[in-house]
Amino acid sequence: MKRFVVVANRLPVDAGPGGLVSALQPITRSSGGAWVGWTGNPDERPEPFEHEGVHIHPVELSADDIDRYYEGQSNSTIWPLFHDGVEPSVHHRPWRVAYQAVNMRFAEAAAAVAAEGATVWVHDYQLMLVPGMLRELRPDLRIGFFLHIPFPPVELFMQLPRRTDFVRGLLGADLVGFQQPLAAQNFLRLTTQLLGLRPEGERVEYEGRTVTARAFPISIDVSEIDELAADPEVQEEARRLRKDLGGDRRLLLLGVDRLDYTKGIDQRIEAYGELLADGTVSNEEAVLVQVATPSRMRVAQYQQLRERVEREVGRINGEFGDVGRAPLHYLFQSRSRAELVALYLAADIMLVTPLRDGMNLVAKEYVAARRDEGGALVLSEFTGAASELSDAFLVNPYDVDDLKRGINAAIAASPDDLAARMRKMRETVRANDVGRWAKQFLEALG
Repeated sequence: MKRFVVVANRLPVDAGPGGLVSALQPITRSSGGAWVGWTGNPDERPEPFEHEGVHIHPVELSADDIDRYYEGQSNSTIWPLFHDGVEPSVHHRPWRVAYQAVNMRFAEAAAAVAAEGATVWVHDYQLMLVPGMLRELRPDLRIGFFLHIPFPPVELFMQLPRRTDFVRGLLGADLVGFQQPLAAQNFLRLTTQLLGLRPEGERVEYEGRTVTARAFPISIDVSEIDELAADPEVQEEARRLRKDLGGDRRLLLLGVDRLDYTKGIDQRIEAYGELLADGTVSNEEAVLVQVATPSRMRVAQYQQLRERVEREVGRINGEFGDVGRAPLHYLFQSRSRAELVALYLAADIMLVTPLRDGMNLVAKEYVAARRDEGGALVLSEFTGAASELSDAFLVNPYDVDDLKRGINAAIAASPDDLAARMRKMRETVRANDVGRWAKQFLEALG
């Protein structure tokens, strides 16, 4: 029985841990805690085991669960709706049934491993029913929930079938965390609209308990990125990349995203194609490298996005390229953290232009990597990061002309201006790393 339990869709046993694992594994390890999650492989449920000082408690998902709970309800219903309906949300009753069943499985696993009065921290949109279910199973627990993606406006959320179940699920937590203050306000408004509750400030009374909804903007492991940026091998790889792409004669623009329709990759490539077409930049002067990490490729919208992007990349390279020199390099592949940091060091301009993003940690990674205070960040105003990184060149990614304006402003900026902007952004990211985020949330949870 453990005093601290993390509940997340995935276990922290993959190669190349993400920000969530970097933040929570040390806390879980130091408290002798447990992590409840899925291994990532269908129909696999190993016995509980220890991994790097953390008790791992696997939850089994069948191939059918993955199809309905994960790719269906989580990623084809909730994900698009919570990202402002950038793509239409798809609704199927069997998906909802599977989502409820899998959430109960996670709740039961957490209840089984948590000690009396333990703290349980549940994560993200795949598990929004878990806090309420866990509260019924174990009313003695302190339960926190953090949503890593945006939380939609009331009008959009109201489209969700069984919407009240989701609000009740989140109200099972003592503390509900969001990336932005407006998201917390949206949630509290829904408690009034759907349940007739009366929030006061950031708190609302529900079934004899006080539930707090508050913003806790997530961040990155700054020290990890800094160490990689200082590594001579990573720096040498950055120099090799620049040399291969045309050296100091060409500006290197960079995009790094999961291949997802929320990331604005289509619009970014369209804007770059127009800059080439109108002569603002030329193949001799600049090159765009777009890394698109494969993601959810069994979902139809993602397959269609891949086809659109690759068709446009081919058109631009065919129209504006030359023998041995392409204006756009497109990489549909995963890269290691060290390879990404080398790209960050090589890039003159980082393009982070999602249509909607809860935070976007790539923007923060780029800033953390730039120990030389060089480079420029072109950033969508619809990312959570925009409120912290206001010295970036902020753009409206829906407006291709505004994207071009932001890129042109970054190209034209003086080295002194760029260094001043980067210095301020680095101070912000260093002062608010992922460890501080986790500490603030757990202190608020009490």
